[in-house]
Amino acid sequence: MEPLTQRISRWLAWLAGAAILFGSAVPITIDVIARYFFNRGVVESFEISGYALAACVGLGLAFTVTTKANIRVDFLISSLPFPLRAACDLLASFALAGVAVALAWFAWGTVAQSLAMNAKSISRLQVPMAIPQGIWWIGLFWFAFVAVLAPLQAVWRLVRGDRAGFDAGIGPADLDTEIEQAIEDTA
Repeated sequence: MEPLTQRISRWLAWLAGAAILFGSAVPITIDVIARYFFNRGVVESFEISGYALAACVGLGLAFTVTTKANIRVDFLISSLPFPLRAACDLLASFALAGVAVALAWFAWGTVAQSLAMNAKSISRLQVPMAIPQGIWWIGLFWFAFVAVLAPLQAVWRLVRGDRAGFDAGIGPADLDTEIEQAIEDTA
């Protein structure tokens, strides 16, 4: 059974995919058709697709942590002895956590400023900027939470002597695991 963080991250990634499909493709299609027939757009598709893209990135980042889908260069690390490899994996995981926390922190500053200023988009839609920025921040906050939790769980597993659990958490994914994951995702 999937841990709760992975299930929530998967759900947010699905939500992000829906945001891109419906938040970008539908308004762009409507605008293209309207421009063809009426020589002007009827929907602010560029603005809406920008919001959808930001939501997609924010909501999808935690999923990359839980599935280890981030890009890693493991050709040298995998040949190191376990203690050295574990140190490199922990360093990389803590660095990712630091970046995630910084992103969430500064994104919240942006949302708070938009709320304080009652900022709205300059388009005809007049969207309160705190709404798309808030969705973006929720994704970044969850990403930071998951990214901080991963190395802490890995340290706990190392303390308990659980090498397999450590590798499953933050170690490199081997080819067989990646193939199994791809099969599960398509099923």
